[in-house]
Amino acid sequence: MSAERVAQLEYSEFQAAMLDEEKRRRKAAKIVAVLGHFLGRDKDVLAGLTVADIGCSAGFIADELAAAGARHTFGVDIDVPGLRKASQRFGERVEFVCADGTALPFPDGSIDVLVFNHIYEHVVDPDAIMAEMRRVLSDDGVLYLGLGNRLGVMEPHYKLPFLSYLPPALADRYVRLSGRADSYYERYRTRRGLRKMVRGLRVWDYTFPVLATPAAFAGNELFPGPVGRVAGGVLSRLPRPVLRALLPVVPTYLWVATKGDRRPAGPSLPRPPEPVRPL
Repeated sequence: MSAERVAQLEYSEFQAAMLDEEKRRRKAAKIVAVLGHFLGRDKDVLAGLTVADIGCSAGFIADELAAAGARHTFGVDIDVPGLRKASQRFGERVEFVCADGTALPFPDGSIDVLVFNHIYEHVVDPDAIMAEMRRVLSDDGVLYLGLGNRLGVMEPHYKLPFLSYLPPALADRYVRLSGRADSYYERYRTRRGLRKMVRGLRVWDYTFPVLATPAAFAGNELFPGPVGRVAGGVLSRLPRPVLRALLPVVPTYLWVATKGDRRPAGPSLPRPPEPVRPL
């Protein structure tokens, strides 16, 4: 599969969502809140830390990471037009770097916090990028992962049900028939596949904590719209065994990963984060 795919250069030029500043900053607020809970910090969540947003595009999330107090913030991408826009607006407090995620330009163990938010499905070799992020992450560092699930019913980019379930050739035909694209580039993995992707890390699942207490995490991105709010409300009240049974089809996972035995340091939650069993 990797040999047949090429990198999505200039992604922000054809994916308007990357330039939706309001939406990107809402996503950033959720990311900062999750990191704050894991680190046990209420204010200046990233104070004193070196942070990198891998797949930063136009830089809105990286800018919010800098605003959360990071000592040094990097934005990394191969999206040159997006990086140009980002540097023009936010270059005074974020250092933007044009680099492939499979060859990050950082020394071993030099980054305290990495953000990899809804990127893996767009890249040629997500396993190689995960290996690079493990390399540059400090021994007590934290990696935030926003991960789409192949078995989520509604594909988020094209809003077509069951699109990600299909093999590539059928998915290409589906998006062409819909008139929304010439081909379907994204490649999602199931929860099992994602657990394999993070092998070697200790992972905490914040998906249901964010759903159960969205106000604490600026977490309305998981279930947007009126129908989504109803679905989120129902899921937030379901017993834990039922929730665990639903995990394979949850559309988005919010995971926090570390190299060592670090645990969430924030206050107790009605539905606390749970460890993800490694494969």
